[in-house]
Amino acid sequence: MKLRVDQPDGHADGDAQAARQGERTPHVQVAENRERRPQAGPVNAPHREERGRTVNRVRTTARPGQEPRLAQPASPRTLGEEVVIVLSLSLLASAAYAILDLLSAPVNRSVAVVTFSQSPQLARQLLDIAFALPPVWLVFYLVRRNGEGASTIGMALDRPLPDVAWGAVLAAIVGAAGIGVYLGAVQLGINRIVVPVPPTGRWWTVPVFVLGAFQNALLEETVVVGYLVTRLRQIGWGAAAAVAASAVLRGSYHLYQGWGGFAGNVAMGLFFCWIFLRWRRTWPLVVAHTLIDVGAAVLYILFKSHLPGVTGS
Repeated sequence: MKLRVDQPDGHADGDAQAARQGERTPHVQVAENRERRPQAGPVNAPHREERGRTVNRVRTTARPGQEPRLAQPASPRTLGEEVVIVLSLSLLASAAYAILDLLSAPVNRSVAVVTFSQSPQLARQLLDIAFALPPVWLVFYLVRRNGEGASTIGMALDRPLPDVAWGAVLAAIVGAAGIGVYLGAVQLGINRIVVPVPPTGRWWTVPVFVLGAFQNALLEETVVVGYLVTRLRQIGWGAAAAVAASAVLRGSYHLYQGWGGFAGNVAMGLFFCWIFLRWRRTWPLVVAHTLIDVGAAVLYILFKSHLPGVTGS
């Protein structure tokens, strides 16, 4: 932001000049004095802007376990509209269709649902993955446009190795619990069989389900945890309410799997949001989610003939 300094009028009386000088802040006086020094040159306006951006990054960054002083770049109403738009273009729509899927067929082991397109065309598989990611791009654009950094939503790339390591730990914890919840729900008849892989028997099966796992993880953790929880807190929601909203939304767009998928993902959402509020990091959640989905796909391929309700090789 450029500072405008009015030069004293040579025809004004001394009292008026003194009044104008008294109204100037010390910062403006320093800038004016520097401009009068030929050897120092004029104050560089872009340098002041860069310094302002640096201060903004520091203000929206926190150590693990501390909630940062979040900047509020817009009014609560504007942020609320922004949240509704982002969710409507991504996972809120998925939740609405998942509810319809839940009501359209029985919820038991005789019904199978897929998480990938079963098209035999590789190009279609890759297009499905690519065009599921624009909501993530939209979130980063909105955060940047509002003068915030990626660290505001926990997506700074400054600690890659710790993020991967902690993501692997989280994946082991959540993955083990998730398998138990899924198998138990299928046995109780409150969940459908989930097919977490694209068509098998092709050279691209494994690369596609790995890419698909990363796409799902990046979309869900960026939008539902990093972005949604942060925006709801900026709007004025309490931490508990923001976490509950995020977890219920996560469970809702998994309702196509059945009630076991809903309950398991609500629990996962509560845990991941708690981790986010403590660490202010989203990348460990992305890594954990990716590894969980990859593990589920590998286990399905290896042991699908032994899973409840699944027959064949």
